[in-house]
Amino acid sequence: METLTNETDELRSEFLHVLPCQRSAKVLVKNCTLFLLVSNLLITGAMETHEAVHFRSQFLHALLSRRSAPVPLVAECSKPVANPVFQSAVPSLAATESCPKEHMDNLKSMLKEENIHLHTEAGEQGRLPLLILSLKDKSVERRPAVVFMHASDANKEWLRPFLEAYASRGYVAIGLDSRYHGERADSKTAYRDALISSWQNGNTMPFIFDTVWDLIKLAEYLTQRKDIDPQRIGITGISLGGMQAWFAAAVDTRYSVAVPLIGVQGFRWAIDNDAWQARVDSLKPLFEVARIDMGKSKIDKEVVEKVWDRIAPGIASQFDAPYSVPVIAPRPLYLLNGAEDPRCPLGGLVVPVKRAKKAYKKTPANFKFVAEEGVGHTVTSFMIKESSDWFDKFLKQGNMTSH
Repeated sequence: METLTNETDELRSEFLHVLPCQRSAKVLVKNCTLFLLVSNLLITGAMETHEAVHFRSQFLHALLSRRSAPVPLVAECSKPVANPVFQSAVPSLAATESCPKEHMDNLKSMLKEENIHLHTEAGEQGRLPLLILSLKDKSVERRPAVVFMHASDANKEWLRPFLEAYASRGYVAIGLDSRYHGERADSKTAYRDALISSWQNGNTMPFIFDTVWDLIKLAEYLTQRKDIDPQRIGITGISLGGMQAWFAAAVDTRYSVAVPLIGVQGFRWAIDNDAWQARVDSLKPLFEVARIDMGKSKIDKEVVEKVWDRIAPGIASQFDAPYSVPVIAPRPLYLLNGAEDPRCPLGGLVVPVKRAKKAYKKTPANFKFVAEEGVGHTVTSFMIKESSDWFDKFLKQGNMTSH
């Protein structure tokens, strides 16, 4: 407890030092918000190192630098959207069937479905659509929860088979639309257009970070629900969703267990080792615009670095995997990747995994990394089953070990 008090005093001292220097009311409000956010995380007692305190305060500062005006956290019930703009194929049958589901002949009728809009900040993109599934149960027992993040060009409806499986096993299962996806997209190119706008205007962070802000506000909402145990909230996601889950767990200790799927990577390592092509190709229109704006004849590492710095400041430096992955400790963390994934090359994970193992030295059973042999940038049945087992191990009552 003494360490926690020292860290709180250090943060408060730093805050009071910068406070008199602020001449803008907007900047002052953001610094007050930053202080309250980090203080709230400190109160959980989960931040044990100076590195974790520093990382979270710096990351939250970066998030707040491009936030619109704060608004009260409000949850509104809504009707399900039958045909969101973003429609994509459902996950593979093999993957969904590998997510353990309790055998119930009438599962559909036993599920409680909630369609909610959570207001995370001012503006249209600050309206966060949630799909929450759970078993109808009149008991007052608080349940574990799992937040599941979809991949690029998908939506929360895409996740329904997974959400149903988790709900059948007693979880409150939460899916949401990432920024410029699903209900938050006004066209099929909304996400691409937002990335290009971020590059050209520098006013938003649609690649990962803006949705991480939503996840921070979501954690605030979930810990207030009477049907959820605030100490048992897990988070996972696929590809883009895996990246969002990774950073959300790094910055917000209310996510007590994390399993990013085919998402964790070394952005700096990829630049330095000329292994960025596959990741760039997944966002090609953005990098082509940047190339033209920079007067280049082809996309090179300078273009890549400048784009990352513009649309997700710090992702290839102080917030990269070597610094963000270890601060999740000692909370249970399972990294699942494909050994042949060109978007998340294994070379970029050597240092992050090494540092994570050091951070988990006192709780080695809480960290695991597997690169599935022969698998590229694809989520597999093995990954889905492993992530399900990991959550059961650490979130189910009676199975929980000390974090």
